Amino acid sequence: MTDETRGVEPGIEVSDVDLTRPSIARMYDYLLGGSANFEVDRRAAEHALELVPTERDYSYANRSFLGRAVRYLATEAGIDQFLDLGSGVPTVGNVHEIAREHCPRAKVAYVDWEPVACHHARHLIGDDPQVSVTELDVSDAEAVLSAPGVAGLLDFSKPVAVLAFGILDLVPDPNGAALVKRYRDACVPGSALAVSNNAQLSRTDADIEALRSLLAGTSTPHLHIRTPDEVAALFPGYTLVDPGIVPAAHWRPDTPVTDEEANDGNVLGGVGILGA
Repeated sequence: MTDETRGVEPGIEVSDVDLTRPSIARMYDYLLGGSANFEVDRRAAEHALELVPTERDYSYANRSFLGRAVRYLATEAGIDQFLDLGSGVPTVGNVHEIAREHCPRAKVAYVDWEPVACHHARHLIGDDPQVSVTELDVSDAEAVLSAPGVAGLLDFSKPVAVLAFGILDLVPDPNGAALVKRYRDACVPGSALAVSNNAQLSRTDADIEALRSLLAGTSTPHLHIRTPDEVAALFPGYTLVDPGIVPAAHWRPDTPVTDEEANDGNVLGGVGILGA
């Protein structure tokens, strides 16, 4: 095993993976301490930290928000079906693990277009009949919603939580609301939407430009920074759950978080429940 492929589990067809460009999913995995990444991803992630030292704060703030949001949805919202868009590489605190801790019958459909992420997810999940992994571009909502791993697992005549953590800021089309609508239209009242999105909270304009320049060389060369109002605009038809759209670390934290800590995460988050 070469340096380039170190950390990738046996069985992945490395020849099918583009090793010339870093992947944001694998960079995110590296920043969270995972092993499903290549040397090209590690170099890019370390370069991101050199450019903007708070980028690891973003990774942890985003992942922690995911855990709290899924816990809320599985408990207080009473939802037991989850569609995780742009699920990325499995790491500690996966959606199905969190949901089942509170709702053992929970079903989770993971969707990502990155082959290493999907391979690791399948390896982790095994033959679990309540969890699926689909390798598709989440921008093609119609293909995702009709895929066997989604349509064959989730019952859209009942509430489904659509999770979009750190994905609407990376898809090519900046009109995230149009993409959200295609998924929303497949859902019944009582369903939910949970979103996190890159923001400019402590980052400077120079930081944003540096990150955009770095991402231009990755497999996802887009970065749609959104304000709180722009993130709220992704939720038409949904009633936002308190505290609304806030820095992700301030969304129902388990322990007190300072404004400085929350802003260093540079990520906004919110959860909404679909009305009639």
